[in-house]
Amino acid sequence: MAIPVILDTDIGTDIDDTWALAHLLRSPELDLKLILTATGDITYRTTLTARFLEAVGRTDIPIGRGMNPDPATDLRHQDPWLKGYDLATYSGEIVEDGVDRLIRIVEESEEPVTILAIAPCGNLAEAVTRAPHIASRCRLVGMFGSFEVGYTGGLPASDETNVRVDPAALRTVLSAPWQDVLLTPLDTCNFAVLTGENYHRIWSATSDPMLRALIENYCIFAPLVCWMHCDYFATRSTVLFDCVAVYLAYAEDLVETEAIRFEITDKGYTIRDDAAPYPARVALRWKDLDGFLNHLTERLLLPVEGRSGTLPG
Repeated sequence: MAIPVILDTDIGTDIDDTWALAHLLRSPELDLKLILTATGDITYRTTLTARFLEAVGRTDIPIGRGMNPDPATDLRHQDPWLKGYDLATYSGEIVEDGVDRLIRIVEESEEPVTILAIAPCGNLAEAVTRAPHIASRCRLVGMFGSFEVGYTGGLPASDETNVRVDPAALRTVLSAPWQDVLLTPLDTCNFAVLTGENYHRIWSATSDPMLRALIENYCIFAPLVCWMHCDYFATRSTVLFDCVAVYLAYAEDLVETEAIRFEITDKGYTIRDDAAPYPARVALRWKDLDGFLNHLTERLLLPVEGRSGTLPG
C-alpha cells in the first residue's frame, strides 16, 4: 500500500521544490493527499502549483493555501511561466484553509501519514498548535539544518534557510510527539546535483509533459537568480535539496542516519548537543551518492502510466 503523504512546500523561490514535486509524483510508493503552500506569497505559490498539476494531468490532488502570507518577502523566480494563467479557471480543488485540511486528512486516515516538509515550518507549527494529537499519527520527514556541512560543501555549518526563516516554528514542530522524525540537512542534500548523462536524459525528455514543464520552469528560473550563471541550466541541475527529503519518505538505503539531539538558534543554526530538547534521526552522510543520483534520474523518467521500478540498495 502506498504511503499517504502531505507535502508542505514553498514552491516558486528555489527551483528544487518543483523538482521535488515531480519526484514525488513519480514515486509509486507515495500517495500524495494534499499540497500545502507555505510562506510568503501564498497566491503565487498556489497558482504555480495549480498550473504545474494541470500541465502534468494531476488536478486530482487538492492544493491547500497556507498560513502567514507576506508577498513582500518573496522572490517570484518562476512567475513568467504563469503569464496569462488564471487561477480561477483551475479545475482542481483549492482549499482556503490548508492547515485545517491537513488536520482532517490525518484524523481520517487509517494509516499513519507522512508529513513531507520542504519549507519553513509556519503551517506545521499552526497544525500541531490547533490539533496537538495529530503528531502521534504521523511521521515527519523534512529538509532542515546544517551540522558539519554548509552551503559551501564543507565547514563551517550554515544558517540553513528553512530553519532561518522561522526558527520558532521549527522548535514548535519538533516539540510535538511525532512517530518518527527523519531529516536531511545540508550534510547530505547539499550534494544532490544532476550532471552529465543523468542531467542530459532529463533535459532531452521533451515528450514527457512533466519533465517539459520542469525544464520550462528551470529555463525561466536560471537567468533570474543571483547565485549562479545564467547558462547553468544548460549543463546541470541546481542543488536538488528537497529531492533528498522525497527519497527519505520511501527509502533510506543510500544514506547513513544517526539519532541526535540539537539546539535551534534564533539565527537559524542547528547545533548538535546531547542535552538539547530537539531529537531527530538525521541523514548525516551518504552511503552511495551516485546511487541516489542514478535512482533520482530513473525515477523522474518513469512513465506516467504503468510505471514500475525497483529501489536501489
